[in-house]
Amino acid sequence: MNAVTDLLREDLRGFMGYSSARSQFVDGSVWLNANEAPWPNAVDADASLRRYPEPQPQLLREALAALYGCKPAQLLVGRGSDEAIDLLVRALCTPARDAVLVTPPVFGMYAVCARLQGANVIEVPLQDADADFILDLQAVGDSALKRGAKLVFLCSPGNPAGGVLDATQVLALAQRLQGHALVVVDEAYIEYADLPSLAPLVAQHANLAVLRTLSKAHALPGVRIGCLIADPALIDMLRRCQAPYPVPAPCAQLALLALSSEAQARTASTVLATREARSQLLASMQQLPGVRRVYPSQGNFLLARFEDADLALARLLAAGIVVRDMRAMPHLTDALRISVGTPAQNARVLAALTRNRTEAFA
Repeated sequence: MNAVTDLLREDLRGFMGYSSARSQFVDGSVWLNANEAPWPNAVDADASLRRYPEPQPQLLREALAALYGCKPAQLLVGRGSDEAIDLLVRALCTPARDAVLVTPPVFGMYAVCARLQGANVIEVPLQDADADFILDLQAVGDSALKRGAKLVFLCSPGNPAGGVLDATQVLALAQRLQGHALVVVDEAYIEYADLPSLAPLVAQHANLAVLRTLSKAHALPGVRIGCLIADPALIDMLRRCQAPYPVPAPCAQLALLALSSEAQARTASTVLATREARSQLLASMQQLPGVRRVYPSQGNFLLARFEDADLALARLLAAGIVVRDMRAMPHLTDALRISVGTPAQNARVLAALTRNRTEAFA
């Protein structure tokens, strides 16, 4: 197999999907083809919301492609990165036969989507080395080939560990798995990292795909705009598997505003501030009593191990600070993940973690 579409489920290779009213490219002045209400809702001030939105908003698609260094034909817009993950698993994996490879501890939606589809889950765990978590990409390739993985999900920067992957090694893995598996790199936190995105390289590697989102650095998780960057033929096929109208018109409009030059300048400023705050919080937490280890991170969060994670969590909650309890994940039985906040919020975290046991439960 050479074409990336050969990785699709056999029963979907000729699948045309649902043809919605908005997918028919016709022009007119009286639109009576979608059974829309002829009068707007009282809350619809300009009567725009009584129409179904574009299945793939063209202006948004073009803006995101410009932002990520790819062509619009390589990009699928959806409801956050989660939708793209789910679409990939459903389109490529035949239940009870094909497999998805994940690298725990890592974002849980890859395995969740696999299990919902009835796909096998292959785990190649990160290795907790002296300085950081590391991933053996040679072992990833070996397991993917031996156990028949159709999808290999990599997270860079990783969540919850925060480490990044070497681009040369990732590209070598994609080359090795060509014709066997699609390598998907989740770059939800790439704006906070020191290394560039792999998105511009997708054009050179048909079985490489990249996930991007406006939820993190662009501070728009409530808008739910994410995208998959992949080979145009795969994008076209996934579009046929996607719901007819995945992007609400108000969300598309807000996302376009967030991609204006002024908004992007503000985003760049807040990313820089977050990176600086991350460095300061890391250095301060490493000095706290009761903190075993804080991992270096290139995301907007820190993963920390505690001598008494119960006590640390109780101290934080008593101070009104909510963090992510990671102790249910493999290899993280003493760990909490703390998002980098404002300087004032980070100061509250540090103050809470230095309180004594009596104060924590007062």
